[in-house]
Amino acid sequence: MNLRTTDLCDRYDDRVQVLSPLFHDYGGRRQWHGRIATVKVFEDNSLVREALEEAGEGRVLVVDGGGSMRCALLGDRMAVLALENGWAGVLVYGCVRDSAELSAIPLGVKALNTHPLRSVKKGVGEREVSVTFGGITFSAGQWLCADEDGIIVSDEPLEPSG
Repeated sequence: MNLRTTDLCDRYDDRVQVLSPLFHDYGGRRQWHGRIATVKVFEDNSLVREALEEAGEGRVLVVDGGGSMRCALLGDRMAVLALENGWAGVLVYGCVRDSAELSAIPLGVKALNTHPLRSVKKGVGEREVSVTFGGITFSAGQWLCADEDGIIVSDEPLEPSG
């Protein structure tokens, strides 16, 4: 289904939240959408991996990494894991690595930037909690739609205009 954020904003401007334009595309898929699952971590991607090891069922993983620019929370191996398990995309409020490889994986990936250093693995963080960054709050069960023009969130799935 072709869900363009511009068209959805025009049609549902009173029902969507628009994320501040802070994020760059890194995955091989530029248009993606799905129900939100959340992870809140800081410089530790253990819970990101744990979530991506589960069946994604077309969901989108929103990772609140605290905006850290000191390490990456997602790389090519975890992106392949996400793709194999049926995730539609991953939004990282932090950094990713292996950007050349990520661009060849047909998964939606947006992040603030890249960083070559991997994160620590201590298993610290929270899952399925509301997280706030970029001017909006993301909650598990909401819907996210992303494309080249931006990222929007709604409480219910949105239909493209006919």
